[in-house]
Amino acid sequence: MAKLTRPTITAWRFVLTFGTVSLLADFVYEGARAVTGPLLAELGATAVVVGVVTGVGEAAALLLRLVSGPLADRTKRFWAWTLAGYALTVISVPALGFSGALWVACTLVILERIGKAVRSPAKDALLSFATSSIGRGRGFAVHEAMDQLGAVIGPLVVAGMLALTGNNYGPSLAVLALPGVAAMALLVWLRAKAPQPLDFEKSPQAPAETPTLGNGSLTPLPRAFWLYSVFTGITMLGFATFGILSFHMVTRGLFAPVLVPVVYAAVMLVDAVAALATGWAYDRFGPRVLLLLPALSALVPVLSFTDAVIPVILGSLLWGAALGVQESTLRATIADLVSANRRSTAYGIFAAVLGVATAGGGALAGVLYGISVPVLVGVTIAVQLLAVIMFVSTRLSKT
Repeated sequence: MAKLTRPTITAWRFVLTFGTVSLLADFVYEGARAVTGPLLAELGATAVVVGVVTGVGEAAALLLRLVSGPLADRTKRFWAWTLAGYALTVISVPALGFSGALWVACTLVILERIGKAVRSPAKDALLSFATSSIGRGRGFAVHEAMDQLGAVIGPLVVAGMLALTGNNYGPSLAVLALPGVAAMALLVWLRAKAPQPLDFEKSPQAPAETPTLGNGSLTPLPRAFWLYSVFTGITMLGFATFGILSFHMVTRGLFAPVLVPVVYAAVMLVDAVAALATGWAYDRFGPRVLLLLPALSALVPVLSFTDAVIPVILGSLLWGAALGVQESTLRATIADLVSANRRSTAYGIFAAVLGVATAGGGALAGVLYGISVPVLVGVTIAVQLLAVIMFVSTRLSKT
């Protein structure tokens, strides 16, 4: 076996640098996602098409991790998977503005999400190794907050470009190639500084990991992991995509397309704050803080699908808070439930469960939106109540 090369930077510096990479990458793809709904609508998409495409895109970003996660664990080539995934996103996003046809745009939206599927299990494993000695909740929360700072900047830049170009999506998205190149360069530098981040997990300060089975095979995933996956899957079944929210904003005449990225930037800022708050709370109080997810998700459609500007904005901000819990604290919990040698696999399976729920949730929200907004609100509340019942009855809060 080749001799491991220990990281030459501290765990916190690794997290902060990786956070900068994610900041730049979010600059790229969140800038594009902020206008996905209006862009597809301009090309002739209906609410159902937007719901299905954005739902399938999120499903691709999650389901395909069933492949990339186990492969990352088996090959231990965490950096290769991470670099490949970011490269795919950086290439596909600038092309979206020049798609010209609905099917091309839909393909690029999904392709960008595939890039996330390729990199995410390996990336999350890398972060879980580094956060083992500094606090899972805090480490993932800081990374997510930096990540979402890019998600604030990107939509604002796209909004400015749309204003300058008269709603021309081509140059407005092409400018996102610049932070994409910067992200790739910084990622290559970080790999050189920490070629084997698993060594962070082996530091004296890190908690001991569950050993492998006596026959040398990998440890099984614990029952708590499967229960946790079911709980989060239920919550996402009742969680509409921002594509549906932005479609409502534009088609109901509440916002001009140029203002949607501004709203999305505010949503991402709330995401960052919520991630920091729940990350610190998770380290202090444990998994019970995750009950915030169904509570917030139930309130989103109550406000977001009205015909008044202020409630729609408030609902969108609550959507961002729920996303902050989802993107940071949910991942930190997986790191505490699963041993290091199965973590990429666990992240892949966990994401696949959410992928099925997200695809169903996106399509369900699109269909119910076209039928009746009150029905959409009622179904969402019922789904989130089911998630709370499942969480409490299985005593996940005491895991």
